[in-house]
Amino acid sequence: MTASEWAWHLMDIDLDLTRIEEAARIVDPVFRDSPQFVCDQLSAVLGRDVLVKIETANPIGSFKGRGADFLVRSLPAGSTVVCASSGNFGVALAHVARAKGMAVHVYVSPGSNPARLAIMESLGATVSVAGGDAAQAARAHAAAHPECVLANNHPAVAEGAGTIGVELLRASRLDAVLLPVSDGALITGVGRWIKARSPGTQIIGVCPTAAPAVAHSWRAGHVVRAAPAYTIADSLAMAEPAPEAVRRMREVVDDMVLVTDSALLDGMRLAARTLGVLIEPSAAAGLAAITCRDLPGATLATVLTGKSATLPALDIHGHRGQSWQM
Repeated sequence: MTASEWAWHLMDIDLDLTRIEEAARIVDPVFRDSPQFVCDQLSAVLGRDVLVKIETANPIGSFKGRGADFLVRSLPAGSTVVCASSGNFGVALAHVARAKGMAVHVYVSPGSNPARLAIMESLGATVSVAGGDAAQAARAHAAAHPECVLANNHPAVAEGAGTIGVELLRASRLDAVLLPVSDGALITGVGRWIKARSPGTQIIGVCPTAAPAVAHSWRAGHVVRAAPAYTIADSLAMAEPAPEAVRRMREVVDDMVLVTDSALLDGMRLAARTLGVLIEPSAAAGLAAITCRDLPGATLATVLTGKSATLPALDIHGHRGQSWQM
């Protein structure tokens, strides 16, 4: 598809290129221009050039600050924001909203990572454990409080995440970009920018094999509910993506692949061994896919989306042990 054909094709998507450009200028610099480079050692292991973008070196340790910051900047002073989150998005909203004097209410699922919940509360967020689905609880809260802004699937969040796409294309021509997928904000924001500027670049989403709802929904073109089994990638364990997320992904995503927990662990070890970066399982999704899938292209890129909240009981060579051996 030519650039002009892609521009016409993308007219229906509600993510605005001018707003992504704006976000690339005004989002807090602590979240922007994260390190990105081709690592020779990593590329040698994977058998092709792989550009990695490391989103762990910021105040919240994940890419979520970009979208949270852009959303909060777009809201009137004194706004209240509600969201469902497994951790990182709630932490990001609490961090940026505190600086603006805004209130944040986060709904979490039972069994959510207690370390992340503690961070949210320390940043001033109100945290509620949902009796059922956290996303449904957040939507119900927003419906009952019209003055409250629902952050999940808000276009500004995806547009803020789209700044990663702006930065990736500054590096070089990329054959494919592989991104972990949960609520779709990252892949739709990045995909929106890249497909408009480099239509030949493939946008590939990566989901856990144990949580295939987003991949199934993308393929079907409508929401497909699939209750996740246990996966170490808890932040990617979506049971039911939002309809607007599926619609956006259908516009900009070329393929979806599934990876096992074992492959995610291998990706974490690979990042530690070659890059010296300790990432959470979800952040290793792109590396896992490159390792175990036959993907097109000589130059690939992936985003290491967040750092590990705890030290896994594995060493970098894959043997079970009592601590992380660096």
